[in-house]
Amino acid sequence: MFSFDPYSPVVDADPFPLYKTLRDEHPVYWSEPAQMWILSRYLDVAGAGSNWQVFSSAKGNLMTELPNRAGATLGTTDPPRHDRLRGLVQHAFMKRNLEALAEPMREIARDAAEALRGRDQFDFIGDFSSKFTVRVLFAALGLPMGDEQTVRDKAVLMVQSDPVTRAKGPEHLAAYAWMQDYASSVIAQRRSEPKNDLISHFSMAEIDGDKLDEREVLLTTTTLIMAGIESLGGFMSMLALNLADFADARRAAVADPALLPDAVEESLRYNTSAQRFKRCLQSDLTLHGVTMKAGDFVCLAYGSANRDERQFPNPDVYDITRKPKGHLGFGGGVHGCLGSAIARMAIRIAFDEFHRVVPDYTRTEQQLNWMPSSTFRSPLRLEFAVDQASARSAA
Repeated sequence: MFSFDPYSPVVDADPFPLYKTLRDEHPVYWSEPAQMWILSRYLDVAGAGSNWQVFSSAKGNLMTELPNRAGATLGTTDPPRHDRLRGLVQHAFMKRNLEALAEPMREIARDAAEALRGRDQFDFIGDFSSKFTVRVLFAALGLPMGDEQTVRDKAVLMVQSDPVTRAKGPEHLAAYAWMQDYASSVIAQRRSEPKNDLISHFSMAEIDGDKLDEREVLLTTTTLIMAGIESLGGFMSMLALNLADFADARRAAVADPALLPDAVEESLRYNTSAQRFKRCLQSDLTLHGVTMKAGDFVCLAYGSANRDERQFPNPDVYDITRKPKGHLGFGGGVHGCLGSAIARMAIRIAFDEFHRVVPDYTRTEQQLNWMPSSTFRSPLRLEFAVDQASARSAA
């Protein structure tokens, strides 16, 4: 008998065969372990993401939600409150002038890549992507240097859940509490001494006299720390995994860096780290002959929708020439990722510098250790072996 448990390590390891069964045989599926419906087809998931009147985010959007977060962040509010928050946060992003981050990003990526030069083996996540994403995040938000490793460790714990209890464990809640205390202290410093960073601009953002309140500034900051470290880091690790597994695509992208943006988009479709997000039904809804009730929670399986053959021909093929329009790697609808532009820029810059030093790499471990999370999917380590002959010729 078919069963789908989004908290299962089996799903973490390889959800795609299960997604196909869901799409073909159970497009509206009640997951008893998760106590929610699973939507898996592209049109259903994309439609739900756009229909906030029925599929509300106000009770949380993470499959296992963090305390006191719902109703106060971009991802956990509906219009009109969402529109107000988005406008104020977007205003802060514009003030920071994100294009000015491009050169500092490149310097950070270059430093991280150069540290790999001459190494025969390394962990892409621990030795490159996490160093890059954390330093970029600290530069953008204005976090004090010296706290990088602790902040990363806490952010990674925040998005995890206990696969047995299907809830946030004490260590996850403690990490979240620590992050809120940490962010509160930085926000207080920026209020008294503003700088040209995102936290300062969040604190001061104003449209027609409207400002973010204290809770909104705090939760926006903690959410961005979590997203900047885990989401961006997860996207980078999944792109690296795909390029390691598909050597022809990697060689093409290394030979012609103009192909890298297309490789990024295809990775976001083929193997996004943002696999599943939650909504709450505001009214009864019948879909594919199944009636879901008001108050029921619904999982939008973005990772499945991106592999739906009804939308993407040969969806299980990684093809960097595909140009997958409408993929849901960054979500969709009113809750499409606000940071998608900066994430795309950061990934392209990081891999430009990475490939300059490490043009040829292969996985050394076929069995990966996946992060225990019902929402995100990315490996905890990604060990690569380097072809030093190719690296020397690239240099």
